[in-house]
Amino acid sequence: MPVSRILVADDDVAVLESVTWLLQENGYEVIPANGGMACLEQLEKRAPDLLLLDILMPDADGCQLLERIKSEERWRDLPVLMLSAQPPEEASVRSLGLGAADFIRKPYRPKELLARVQVQLRTGAMLRSTRMALVRTEEALVRAQQDADSRRKLVDILHEVTGDLSVTELFHLLVRRAARALGVSHCSVVLARPGDAQAVVVAAFENLGLQHLTIQLDRYPELKAALESGQPVLVEDLDTHPLYEGVRHVWGIEGIEVPIRSVIALPFTVDRGQYGVFLVRRTRDQDRFGPHDLEFAQAVITAAVAVIQRAQMVESTMADNARLEQLAQTDPLTQLLNRRALTERITAEMERALRYDSTMALLMIDLDHFKKVNDTYGHLVGDDVLRDVGRLLLDTIRGSDIVARYGGEEFLLLLPETDEAGAVSFAERVRAAVDEYEFARGGEHPPLKLTASIGVAVFPAARIENVEDLFSRADAALYRAKADGRNRVRQ
Repeated sequence: MPVSRILVADDDVAVLESVTWLLQENGYEVIPANGGMACLEQLEKRAPDLLLLDILMPDADGCQLLERIKSEERWRDLPVLMLSAQPPEEASVRSLGLGAADFIRKPYRPKELLARVQVQLRTGAMLRSTRMALVRTEEALVRAQQDADSRRKLVDILHEVTGDLSVTELFHLLVRRAARALGVSHCSVVLARPGDAQAVVVAAFENLGLQHLTIQLDRYPELKAALESGQPVLVEDLDTHPLYEGVRHVWGIEGIEVPIRSVIALPFTVDRGQYGVFLVRRTRDQDRFGPHDLEFAQAVITAAVAVIQRAQMVESTMADNARLEQLAQTDPLTQLLNRRALTERITAEMERALRYDSTMALLMIDLDHFKKVNDTYGHLVGDDVLRDVGRLLLDTIRGSDIVARYGGEEFLLLLPETDEAGAVSFAERVRAAVDEYEFARGGEHPPLKLTASIGVAVFPAARIENVEDLFSRADAALYRAKADGRNRVRQ
């Protein structure tokens, strides 16, 4: 398997060397570029699989460089991951709007950077593969368009389904467009795996409101044959085709009159092991299907699968990005917000407090003598206690409040629209809740009892101008609570 090639452009030599070393240690081929001009020189030599680009460089504005790169056809599909020390709300919106694939803030976390690199490399490879498939399909369609009128109908179908639609929307769109192009009244997409006894109809032209109808495959021999052989099935006449011999017998016994005369079943597979059949049928008052119809239907499904794969790629990428963002903001032990995520919330809340002349409060909570828990009962019990504290705090707060883990045995509570008296009263309620709680140790062991010290800081206040000032004020109050004997609230 070829090694992925990554171009890293940054004017900070320390950052450039550290990112280069990290990526090389994880098996990537890395080309370092010290600045924007060096980045362009390397791109001219050979396009990489991924570009890591700093936003602020003395010899080039990273966003302007990104705009130039994305304006050239040869680099259109190159995924670009932007690096910046600027706040996300300032840098990410601009860079993503210019075509960046992702944004990561400095100082970066190695695991997060590697995860985002892996996602973008995988996405880039899928995009290139899908684009090549679409190019091949479009070339085939151009040739087919010169032969017959039906090919022009196919172009109309593909033109409509190449938008950014979900997979479910694509299925419904395809059955409508294909049914009209083929001149049929029955067209559906059926999902099943070879060997399954049942299948699910996810879209049907004859019943546009239908969703996820389960059918028995024994009743549809053309579907079973297409799934098991992986080959298209053309049935020109149900009344004479040997595939329906057993089913015709059942129809006779049950007195069923089938209005369908002719069938085409085209099997397909898409990413993530999804199997299905594109099924088109004509009734007895319509012309039978022939080899020409089968050829056209095959062209439709071949192109449709390429588009569906693209839609799945987009959905997968969005899900990956959402998971990465969640990981970047969440404490892995308690599943609460981490300090980084809370800092962003506090910044927004401080701006809101100033704008609307309101107040807010920050509570810094520290479990007293928590080290004894780990030393006496082990870190597994300690972890359970921290998770219980997180849940206890979530149960105690109001809907507008926010809980985060600060680190170790320290937690933070952000209380919007709360003055000093309200914050102290709320802190006393939290302190009492921890004091009264019985932390289970598992089995028949007696529960643990713990206490907490809490520091309170409010904003606006003198000498508090930013988030770090607010943290420092709460930390100083917490220190006084500890010094005064613990299990108390101070401000």
